[in-house]
Amino acid sequence: MERMAFLGRLAAGEVLISDGATGTNLQKLGLPVGAAAELWVLENPDAIKTLNQAFIQAGADILLTCTFGATRHRLAASGLQDQFEAINKAALEITLNAAADSDVFVAGSIGPLGLMLAPFGEVTVEEAEADFRDQAEILIQGGADLIVIETQFDLNEATAAIRAVRAVDREVPLVCSFSYDRGTRTMMGVSPESMAAEIGPLDVDLLGINCGRSLEDNFSALTRLQSVTDRAIWFKPNAGMPEMGADGQAIYSVTPAEMAALAPDWVTAGARVIGGCCGTSPEHLAAIVKAIHS
Repeated sequence: MERMAFLGRLAAGEVLISDGATGTNLQKLGLPVGAAAELWVLENPDAIKTLNQAFIQAGADILLTCTFGATRHRLAASGLQDQFEAINKAALEITLNAAADSDVFVAGSIGPLGLMLAPFGEVTVEEAEADFRDQAEILIQGGADLIVIETQFDLNEATAAIRAVRAVDREVPLVCSFSYDRGTRTMMGVSPESMAAEIGPLDVDLLGINCGRSLEDNFSALTRLQSVTDRAIWFKPNAGMPEMGADGQAIYSVTPAEMAALAPDWVTAGARVIGGCCGTSPEHLAAIVKAIHS
């Protein structure tokens, strides 16, 4: 689709629907618990396309590529770093194909490296930025309509990712979303207010909240973020807090009806793109779509 159509629809006042979870839904399709979702990009692409199509049928306006963990640094944890280019290209192609006969936007997902940056870890800011730039180049040149830098927790890493994307393309719509996994702070102590103060002035189009903890905690983060920014807000909370099943798989107990009942409040609180993160199934998403657009 035309990239600027995404921002145009937001400017026209639409509330857009993003997709739900990747990892937890692929686990339901057989992905082993603990395995990187990117493993299936090359080994079981049909499962990823099936999930993409289920989200389209549920009413999604935006699909994220299965590239959250596809930087070289993160792929190295699964021994997949040598397949960096193949995984990113294939993941994008899967989702582009799934969305080909629809008006759905394809968002290139860029997640954190999974390692601490210096001085807390060994990865330099320059190394992180180069890794993000290589991934962004594949996703943007391959035809992603927008880029979503998501589940961030460290301001230094997020700003490195933003610089990397903008070094590749100054115009592509860009979301930067943080995960407040300590309630209303990230694991590095970043609050919604400090995120808005540091990331808001940069060349991004939307600020976001995704993953995190409970729906209540994420809603609190949303209201706090909305109070300090005039940027459009991207909101993809988990389907509540997980409990571990006997097989080691995370179980999310919030039902589609329960999640959908809260969705109108998210819009009232300022969210312009709404979806779900961990535990959010196509059934959850369909209920959210009905609650917002009925």
